[in-house]
Amino acid sequence: MHHQNLLVFDIETVPDPGLYEGTGFPKPPFHVVAAIAILEAEMETSPDGQERYFLRDLRCGGEATSSEHDLVAGFFQHIQRSQPRLVSFNGRSFDLPVLKYRAMKHGISARWFYGAARRYDNYSYRFSDENHCDLFDALADFGVSRGVKLDDIARTCGFPGKFGIDGSMVAEMVAEGRLGEVRDYGETDVLNTYLVYLRYRLLTGHLDRERYNETISQVVTYIEAEGADRPHLAGFMEAWGEASGNHFLLT
Repeated sequence: MHHQNLLVFDIETVPDPGLYEGTGFPKPPFHVVAAIAILEAEMETSPDGQERYFLRDLRCGGEATSSEHDLVAGFFQHIQRSQPRLVSFNGRSFDLPVLKYRAMKHGISARWFYGAARRYDNYSYRFSDENHCDLFDALADFGVSRGVKLDDIARTCGFPGKFGIDGSMVAEMVAEGRLGEVRDYGETDVLNTYLVYLRYRLLTGHLDRERYNETISQVVTYIEAEGADRPHLAGFMEAWGEASGNHFLLT
């Protein structure tokens, strides 16, 4: 596939009370999708293979009042329309399996996801980051080395990582009616994932230093503009400044 759009995604879930009564981490089918955070960017690829990205949108799918059916259906429908390169962190092992199982629960079709593409040119093929770049998998050389948490990689690179909230708190927050905060947390997670992705593309030679810095500058401008009305993004910017010593660009 040739992609002109990038979509970074992350889901937040709670145990399905009708299917799971344990105390450990539920199996993928037993999660209820509470929020789907999405970051979208335009992609440009030059004849020499160098990429450029333009952050266009950062949001959670649907509304805080949306049903799980509508969140999951809306996610697959949106991907079908935009045909983006997907980016996730552990999305092959968790996020996408959960979304697929919950789509089955609700009788949602995602036929195009399994459509007639070339054998190695589809969203399901693991050993390529062209259609779905799972950073957890790619950075661990597809299981050859030990996987590392997103928070650890982000902080190593001078990005904010997690601050204030982590995934272990989501179920309790949803139970307390704090879904808005969960959605905000998801947005900061996909921002961290996007920043790590950009550094990964620099590592692999798809993004040179000049284009990397241009892309980061545009991210900073976006967050600063949006942060005026979205306090969690202002908090992200503050945490990024602290983590990087206010050095956002590579020198």
